[in-house]
Amino acid sequence: MRRATPHGKSVRDRQAPADASESTPMTTLPTLAEIEAAAALIGGSIAPTPQYCWPLISERVGTEVWVKHENHTPTGAFKVRGGLVYMDWLKSARPDVAGVIAATRGNHGQSIAFAAKRASLACVICVPHGNSVEKNQAMAALGAELIEHGHDFQASLEHAISLADARGLYATPSFDPLLVRGVATYGLEFFRAAPALDIVYVPIGLGSGICGMAAAREALGLTTEIVGVVSAEAPAYSQSFAERRAVDAPVTTVLADGMACRTPNPDALGLILRHVARVVTVTDAEIAAAMRAYFSDTHNVAEGAGAAGLAAALKERERVRGRRIGLVLCGGNVDTDVFARVLRAEVPVAEMAAD
Repeated sequence: MRRATPHGKSVRDRQAPADASESTPMTTLPTLAEIEAAAALIGGSIAPTPQYCWPLISERVGTEVWVKHENHTPTGAFKVRGGLVYMDWLKSARPDVAGVIAATRGNHGQSIAFAAKRASLACVICVPHGNSVEKNQAMAALGAELIEHGHDFQASLEHAISLADARGLYATPSFDPLLVRGVATYGLEFFRAAPALDIVYVPIGLGSGICGMAAAREALGLTTEIVGVVSAEAPAYSQSFAERRAVDAPVTTVLADGMACRTPNPDALGLILRHVARVVTVTDAEIAAAMRAYFSDTHNVAEGAGAAGLAAALKERERVRGRRIGLVLCGGNVDTDVFARVLRAEVPVAEMAAD
């Protein structure tokens, strides 16, 4: 993604610091030292999130299950970790920056808004039309200016890039080595706090979450199998994984907005192909069932993407029997009316899109 300086000039036209990730593709994962440094930085703003072995979840899946609760961060999702690391780098590397801009379906935007506020930077967030009402409200409450544009993430992303030059803002990426470095701290916490895990299921949106988990595993020298989870109604990464190349795919999911990716990030895909064992697809109906299960079994609220790992584990119930598995409940930011209807299971999921 092209990033703009406050003077509207492409960052690639200016000399970047030696540790910046903006001018070269991401082909390697962050080291243990880098992840631990990120954890120390993040610790000044957020506490480590818990991981629990919920008896009813384990009973439902048919094996021992540990859940990493990234829904317990100050923004209700894992991405704030990457935002804090990225904004710390930006303030040091580009002290003349006055404001930032990003495209999002919600959790990345809350991350950037949260971190920008702490860095005393103006923040503009582009979201697609029909985006989560409550995620929009949360971003605005953090001081972000919201702009609605397009009907999916990709359209909002392209608009954010054009606005960066027009308004002299620094365009923050949705996938970047620094974001992955920050996000990898949740994997480090999980692997160090939970008993040895045989498999971890990780939802894939644009890719920072699963690449962060892979980074933590590699840094600790573990052999845990990492399984990606993709919405069947946003199958770009599952199709790309199967074909070993980037494949665009339409997005029709109405529940898993955190996984609503039409165009895979090439750097993320390259890392996923090297470090992920397989990718499982789950439908909106399976995700809705997993959201209900999380609430009934743990009284935790999971958004669609947050419940995807449990949906995949339930789908692979026979395959995982006898193995200790980990699930990443990556976020709990779901609109109240949507969640109420999911809990009641009163209408087919697809009908929500027509409201």
